[in-house]
Amino acid sequence: MAEFKIGRLDGQPPRIRNVPIAVTPEGFWCCPSQAALQKTAKSPNQQGRPRGGASPAPSKASSVQRAPTISSEKRAQSTPTRSRTNSDEQVCPPADAVAAPDPPKVVPAPAPEKRPKQHKISVGFGQLGTSDLKVVLHGKEGVAVKMIVHKNILAENSTFFANRISRQSPVACIEVPNCEDVEIYVETVGLMYCKDVKQRLIKQNVPRVLRILKVAESLGFRACIMSCLDYLEAVPWVGDEEENVVSSIRQLHDEDHRANPLLRRVTSDVLTNPPNDTLAHIIELVLKSSEDRGRREMKSLVLKLFKENSNICTNGSSADDSCIMTLYSCFQNCLDSLLALSRQASDPEELAGEESSGSKDQTFRKIALEADNLLWLAEILSDRNAADELTVIWASQAELAELHPKIPVMHRHLVSCVTARLLVAIGKGEALPSKETRRRLLDVWLQPLMDDYRWLQHGCRWFDHAVVEDGIGQAILTLPLEDQQAVLLAWLGRFLKAGDGCPNLQRAFEVWWRRTFVRPYAEQQPGSSSSRSGRH
Repeated sequence: MAEFKIGRLDGQPPRIRNVPIAVTPEGFWCCPSQAALQKTAKSPNQQGRPRGGASPAPSKASSVQRAPTISSEKRAQSTPTRSRTNSDEQVCPPADAVAAPDPPKVVPAPAPEKRPKQHKISVGFGQLGTSDLKVVLHGKEGVAVKMIVHKNILAENSTFFANRISRQSPVACIEVPNCEDVEIYVETVGLMYCKDVKQRLIKQNVPRVLRILKVAESLGFRACIMSCLDYLEAVPWVGDEEENVVSSIRQLHDEDHRANPLLRRVTSDVLTNPPNDTLAHIIELVLKSSEDRGRREMKSLVLKLFKENSNICTNGSSADDSCIMTLYSCFQNCLDSLLALSRQASDPEELAGEESSGSKDQTFRKIALEADNLLWLAEILSDRNAADELTVIWASQAELAELHPKIPVMHRHLVSCVTARLLVAIGKGEALPSKETRRRLLDVWLQPLMDDYRWLQHGCRWFDHAVVEDGIGQAILTLPLEDQQAVLLAWLGRFLKAGDGCPNLQRAFEVWWRRTFVRPYAEQQPGSSSSRSGRH
């Protein structure tokens, strides 16, 4: 803390305040915080008036001189004004006290307009003895700051002050009305007295540097603008800071060549690889990974990013079509690999010719890996509402469905998860295949799904049987009534034998029952809408 001489613009006695001073080789400069300014501005009377009528204690600062008190002549001039007002009020007595036929109407004098009281602070920069310019900032809530500065320093660093000083010669004071950020304005002017502005910004945070950058641009303080850009280019951006930085940088006018490095952090002018090629490369790396933890975590992350950014591959442009084709190509490659591995695992001669049980386990592991890849891709395509063609491809895999029971359930159950996911997509309206495709999908894959259902319920913690059962039932109910009957009667025979080891499709069975046995008789009853329409 340091002490210096302060004064007030209105000639009133100054208030003694201790202001934090930042000492530099060039001199000193201070910056009162905005919170302190607002706090002082809200209660100027409480700070200026001594409590209990006691006179304020003398300041300990030897360098601060108290201004002379108001003379008795000035007090005498204000006293008649109050007494004159009181006498005017006594001339007009109440109407009931004076008997008069027409009492004069007293028009109250308009109340004097209340002006917001200003709180004025004086701040000095550099060597105060050589200062030759005053800059007065008028901020919000009646805050006014007088800065005692030097013309040569401000004109050298700021085009704004250089123009103002050159237009008014000689100029002793510059007024800055409607200053939005008084605190940062004072700090930015103080940076003009520093040799290394960038070094002064190191301890600041990104939001404050953005505020300094805005004021520096309005002042034409080029050295500060360059230092702010260098700071923002090197420091990490956290949370919402990225959007704020990009928005602030794009509002700059004359610093495009220095702002480009910052924007390259979020955008690229020249793309060596199109985004779809990059996306295909990421998907290929994930699909080919053999490390369980890394593959599992990256699949979860990529799937989450796809769900959060619903505009990827869904805008209908040629680039989005290419993205969908990339996903379908990866799905087909994984499907071909799964079919080849299933043939190898179900062939007795192939198994007998293997050298050891280790290679057999390796084959089963690859089957589980390819099935997991298919499930991941089916999840992405279903979320993109692009699984129509996928249901056609999956419904045509009759050979794979025949090989399915020959593989141990612990290795094959993810194949049934692909079936469940596609049926849920149909039940939710995420996929709209033809009725022939829907019937073929149920004919080919519903039985293998029911075979693996007990394992899925007890061996997969993430398996949601309620969602799957609702999706299967809704998919069945989209078929013609005869197909509904065939599928549900086949399910009923299995459910009566397996119980909990079979999907519970009772809700779909109830709907089919009402459609089959209740609706025909209800429509034949007199007064029903269908019978009336038939007579017409």
